Amino acid sequence: MTDTETNPAENPFLDVSGVVERAVAAAPRWGALDPVARTGMLRAVADRLDSAGDELVPLAIAESHLTETRLRGELFRTTFQLRFLAGVIEEGDYLQACIDTSDDLWPPGPRPDLRRSLRPLGPVAVFAAGNFPFAFSVAGGDSASALAAGCPVVLKAHPGHRQLSARCGEIVTRALHEAGAPEGTFALIEGDDAGRALITHPDIAAVAFTGSARVGRLLFDIAVGRPKPIPFYGELGSVNPVFVTTRAAAARLDEILSGYVASFTLGAGQYCTQPGVLLLPAGVLDRDRIRDTVCAQPPARLLNDRIEGAYQEALGHLRQRPGVEVIVEGGRQLDGARTPTLFRTTVKSLVADAEHLLAECFGPISLIAEYDEESQLVEVADMLEGQLTATVHGEVDDTIVPGLLDKLAERAGRIIWNGWPTALSVTWAVHHGGPYPATTSPLHTSVGAAAIGRFLRPVTYQNVPDPLLPAALREDNPLRLPRRVDGRYIPASPAR
Repeated sequence: MTDTETNPAENPFLDVSGVVERAVAAAPRWGALDPVARTGMLRAVADRLDSAGDELVPLAIAESHLTETRLRGELFRTTFQLRFLAGVIEEGDYLQACIDTSDDLWPPGPRPDLRRSLRPLGPVAVFAAGNFPFAFSVAGGDSASALAAGCPVVLKAHPGHRQLSARCGEIVTRALHEAGAPEGTFALIEGDDAGRALITHPDIAAVAFTGSARVGRLLFDIAVGRPKPIPFYGELGSVNPVFVTTRAAAARLDEILSGYVASFTLGAGQYCTQPGVLLLPAGVLDRDRIRDTVCAQPPARLLNDRIEGAYQEALGHLRQRPGVEVIVEGGRQLDGARTPTLFRTTVKSLVADAEHLLAECFGPISLIAEYDEESQLVEVADMLEGQLTATVHGEVDDTIVPGLLDKLAERAGRIIWNGWPTALSVTWAVHHGGPYPATTSPLHTSVGAAAIGRFLRPVTYQNVPDPLLPAALREDNPLRLPRRVDGRYIPASPAR
């Protein structure tokens, strides 16, 4: 038995088939609810979680070693996200209701009456993340967006915060029940075996996962290898490179390096958007100054022993790579807290050993690579694997910048200009995704309004009588949705 497995006799959450059966029974009723009704239920969950903050935050501190300030901020982000997505579905445009009325004169031939909208996929499996006990866990973004889309959720809890997950699961389930949601709309299970059984259950319609590339790829292969393959939305890994042009370094090097250190050490480096590589012009780095900046960062504990072990292994590998030297040697204190480690190399060595030096390292660790010519920035960008983010510090009229941005847009889901990737907003326009191995589905985001779209599929109704159509497509538009009719966008009715 691994440390992520549990004893079925001691765990009431391992009845995967029963849990999924209840989710299947709930799916038609949950998906058919007026979006405004689901909006109220999501807000009820957010209210309950906010009210339980003084109970939940101490549980999270005990299990994750994260600070109270960080966890209260993360709980706020979680409930904000629930309310934000509630507002998205309340607005109604997420259904993309579109109507083409019949037209005998339509070229190249007569057009039937066609009406298209999105409908929920069905029960969704969500695998909670370990590094965000609230925001990417039980009631986090994947659960919130699936519920908002009208899909019941079966949540596989992360073993790193089991007590917190169980309590959050109870709160979410009770809040939904008391708000009128059908039984089975949300459930929680635990254990590796239960997780595998969940993915392979024939009635699970999609999977959302946040975690390591190794585990994510294993689960992805299971999901797409089923007799009936299903979508697997996995956020896996990213080194989040930062490119600094010569003129930007000359204009504000101290500011850039200060921001870089704060970003790669934030949360003990346990963010999926942590900048793992910084590319600087050769000869500008003041080693004493960067060493002082890194050493001034407070030590912090890693989430658990498994992450601590992987971190030590990554440190050992980097120390042994040709052309890599230590600028700041971090260490582990008596209380288990870690101080950051910073390495240095050249872009030439980086390119020659990209497999190892451009790999994600989870924890307070990063690498500075110095270049001789700005053209090397594009060379590195061209060889990158898929990334969640890529950052450029430059000047608007830098000649290298347009080509560099174009190349990075091919590789990353979010491009940051003169900022840092660890600031990720929950908005309409944000995209948290990217080409593989950043994610398994580069068309989609796991954060923001568009995250709902992962759990919806389009259906067109041709010449179907009006009383038999979904409410979103009926002639009188009972839901007062915004719709596109015969090519013209018609906003939502004020009554909505």
